[in-house]
Amino acid sequence: MPSQPWSVLLACSLVLAGCSAVPPSTQTSAPIASSSASAPSRPASTSESPSPSATQSSQAPAASELPRGGRELFPAYRLFGYSGYPGAPGQGRLGIGSLNDRLNEIERRGKAWTGGRKLMPVMELIAVTVHASPGRDGMYRSRAPEAVIKKWHDAAVKHKALLLLNIQPGRADFIDEVKYFEKWLTYPNVGVALDPEWAVEKGQIPGRAFGRTTGAELDGVARYLSSLVERHNLPQKVMLFHQLHVTIVKKPKDLKQHAGVVYINSVDGIGSPGAKIATYRAVMRTRPGYVHAGFKIFFKEDVTTGKRLITAKDVLKLKPQPEYILFE
Repeated sequence: MPSQPWSVLLACSLVLAGCSAVPPSTQTSAPIASSSASAPSRPASTSESPSPSATQSSQAPAASELPRGGRELFPAYRLFGYSGYPGAPGQGRLGIGSLNDRLNEIERRGKAWTGGRKLMPVMELIAVTVHASPGRDGMYRSRAPEAVIKKWHDAAVKHKALLLLNIQPGRADFIDEVKYFEKWLTYPNVGVALDPEWAVEKGQIPGRAFGRTTGAELDGVARYLSSLVERHNLPQKVMLFHQLHVTIVKKPKDLKQHAGVVYINSVDGIGSPGAKIATYRAVMRTRPGYVHAGFKIFFKEDVTTGKRLITAKDVLKLKPQPEYILFE
């Protein structure tokens, strides 16, 4: 089990919550996490964002590749990136300043973390933000406007990066939130990052209770993503799920393998290097062998609670070796 007690983990999550924000166009209440549209066909290239008027081709779509080549991520690439939301420093470094500046920074910083692999930059956009109040639909969440996703997708295309849509669902179901973004998921450089810490049940309020998910619920999302990969002849699509405690994903082995979907279990405990490694090892013991490992680092909170940031040398010595490194 992780060395951090449950109450400390909840307190850390609420500390992160206090600084985040969502755009005025979608804001229904103050967000608490620092973390159905119909689908047009995928365009032939990723040079432009999708158009709602796009029509389905009668021909089978041509095979597409990942932003830096190939159709499979591992073992060729190490994923390295930042998370965030524009103008919301509390949700991660990627929302601070210019996207171009942050992506150039990812490129530079990521070199120390590649461990002999090729670098695949990642932008993790908080596309669904959890709230402490229910909002109009009672779901305790809001969705990023189309214009924000388009801007970030355009930046991902320019920098040959992956864009992961992070989903903090509140009382909504993961599958409904993922399907909402289907037109973006028909692109070869777009995947999802699920945040079950913020997936609560009816009667629960995010931030007052930790959310959770099940392997079966994750499996439903994976089946859907696999169908998109097959229909649009896409390269591997990332389905990442964050986890800060072993109890947050129940029966993880109910998540089965599905063609074209690559799973990453990103461990995001807060604290000293020793505490973070303990959390990582505890979560990894519950991970199915076909799920790849990820490791999350908090620029501010890890230093505040643990005195220093964990190093690339420390992380790359872990077994299994993390294949996705995320900084918030």
